[in-house]
Amino acid sequence: MNKIQSHSNAEAKKNAIRLNYWTIAWVISVGLLGLGPQLIWSFNTLSTIFAGLINVAVGIGMIMANIRFIKGQDEMQEKIFLEAAALTLGVTVVCGGSYQLWEDIKLISFEPQVWHLMCVIGLTFIIGITTVSRKYQ
Repeated sequence: MNKIQSHSNAEAKKNAIRLNYWTIAWVISVGLLGLGPQLIWSFNTLSTIFAGLINVAVGIGMIMANIRFIKGQDEMQEKIFLEAAALTLGVTVVCGGSYQLWEDIKLISFEPQVWHLMCVIGLTFIIGITTVSRKYQ
């Protein structure tokens, strides 16, 4: 392995670690925003607004880390990511667009929650990455 590839691999690993940290921070900020008002600060409006702003700021940091991670990938990894992202977008639009309607027309008996859709997004992306990676092996 030459110096350029070694540097490129080190940079890709650094970007992946950075993205992991931002993602963990975002998940924690979502938990804080979701549970904090009830469990920590008794629905204090100012604290809730502050937690919301933190959540948005950390979310922006995660997005920027994700962009940096993608830009640091080689062409094949980038192609795999884009195909998995396209699949995820399609599934999200189709499922998200009809999910609320399912309750309205009594196909489901529970109230739709955004976390249900987030789980579908995560699982679809994982399945997409796995399947597309296998396709190009």
